[in-house]
Amino acid sequence: MKIYTRKGDDGTTGLYYGGRVRKDADAPRAYGTVDEAQAAIGLARADAQPGSGLDGTLVQLCRDLYVCMAELATLPENRSKLEAGRSLVTAEMVAGLEPLIDEAMAHVELSADFIIPGATRLAALLDVARTVVRRAERESLGVAADGSHVVAYLNRLSDLLWALARWQEGTDHLLAKES
Repeated sequence: MKIYTRKGDDGTTGLYYGGRVRKDADAPRAYGTVDEAQAAIGLARADAQPGSGLDGTLVQLCRDLYVCMAELATLPENRSKLEAGRSLVTAEMVAGLEPLIDEAMAHVELSADFIIPGATRLAALLDVARTVVRRAERESLGVAADGSHVVAYLNRLSDLLWALARWQEGTDHLLAKES
């Protein structure tokens, strides 16, 4: 199977459920940045303990970002074709991040000082992922349809990545798989 189609050689890209737009249009810019965020989370995952709770959490976040990308890559007239949780971000997906944030923050003592990233490699990678997610959130603002939960999901995701980074700078028992 060849992965190249040559269809994008003219500077356009295909959208989910049809249509083509320039690669520098708002939608490809938004879902492309979500794609970068997913790759950054994958890089952090490469430093997480395989099979740990953190590893599993990062895998689920990457799967959720596929949902974000599908929604952002869909023309408004095709939005009705999207499936909740599969190609359409849901309020439940957003709410599902909150217990993870709370769990991480339960194990973090915050300082009154600014936090300097890089106390550990994994924390630094999570912070890089967080900043890419924040950029994806900004890029998605003009693309997300009315009623979309993409921006809220990305906002909460950046909070989660911040909390996970702070946890990784401290204790190592949070989200660890039971032995």
